[in-house]
Amino acid sequence: MVDGDTPDGTPTRLVHVGLGGWGGDWERNAIPPVGEVERVAVVDTHEPTLRRAQQALGLPDAACFTSLREAVESVQADGVLVTAPVAFHVPVALEALDAGLHVLVEKPFAPTVAEARTAVRRAEERGLVLQVSQNYRAYPAPRAVRDLIAGGAIGEPSVVHVDFRRWANDAPVETNRHHSFPHPLLFDMAIHHFDLLRMITGREAVRVHATVTDPPWSRFEQEASAVLTIELAGGLVASYRGSWVSRAPQTTWDGEWSIEGELGHIAFTGRGDRGPADDVVTLSRAGGDPEPVELPVLDLWGRSAGLRQFHRAVRGGPAPEVTGRSNLGSLAIAEAAARSVETGRVEDVEQVEAP
Repeated sequence: MVDGDTPDGTPTRLVHVGLGGWGGDWERNAIPPVGEVERVAVVDTHEPTLRRAQQALGLPDAACFTSLREAVESVQADGVLVTAPVAFHVPVALEALDAGLHVLVEKPFAPTVAEARTAVRRAEERGLVLQVSQNYRAYPAPRAVRDLIAGGAIGEPSVVHVDFRRWANDAPVETNRHHSFPHPLLFDMAIHHFDLLRMITGREAVRVHATVTDPPWSRFEQEASAVLTIELAGGLVASYRGSWVSRAPQTTWDGEWSIEGELGHIAFTGRGDRGPADDVVTLSRAGGDPEPVELPVLDLWGRSAGLRQFHRAVRGGPAPEVTGRSNLGSLAIAEAAARSVETGRVEDVEQVEAP
């Protein structure tokens, strides 16, 4: 079966909920490349946002709604894409699942693991697809690194270092909603890196210690920069330094990764503004010079690749790479880190994940 094909070749009809800045970007850049998906309706509870999106997309009134219930009653749909603010992710997902619709939800999945788990259980009870858009997985560099580690290219990994540096501190607080986002580093950004850490190592996190390192001139209401130590299964330790208020040389969105092992070293970066063209992986063996690693060529990447996975799963193909249940481990790292910020203690990830 060719990538993107499904057993019956039927397109997936999608209702898109949440048309703010990121939702609008989905409409412009992520949905159009996926020819197997037909967006049949849009929903936003904020009427001005809905009408701006309607005008920008050239949609008829019959495809625009202020509630998911109205949309479901008016159009034939197979699934719901949720790009509303994070507080609405699970409520909208539950409403969609109860209506018999599959769900693709933006990250972070939910504010807490406990809330996310309610949606996971509902989807499994109803036999419906629940996928989380962890789009950084769908780029060449992390996929190549995962295969290198699994294939023993550096032997047993001994330590992982991750650095993420961006400047997002210019706009006044009153005009930048990102500044008031709950846990803007840990949940909005580092969740990507936590998810990649689990992906490339194949290990789950055990314990997390986090310390906020915000400068006094940060415009963010909660942590914009932090330093974390993450202990993974088998004793592997990762260090993470992330910042939304860094004046140091800027990283790509993946950040800069260094993975040491018994037999060598892997460095990678990626998810740049040019898409896969910015992905770079180097491999050093036994102290030798770093050599570039040939990366896989992807016909779709990022959110579009995830949307194709969603379509295939809805139409009877394989399950998506990141289901709601499999994403709980990434969300648990973020929640444990947030707890550690508050308590100043090392937090057990298992206590976060436990029902």
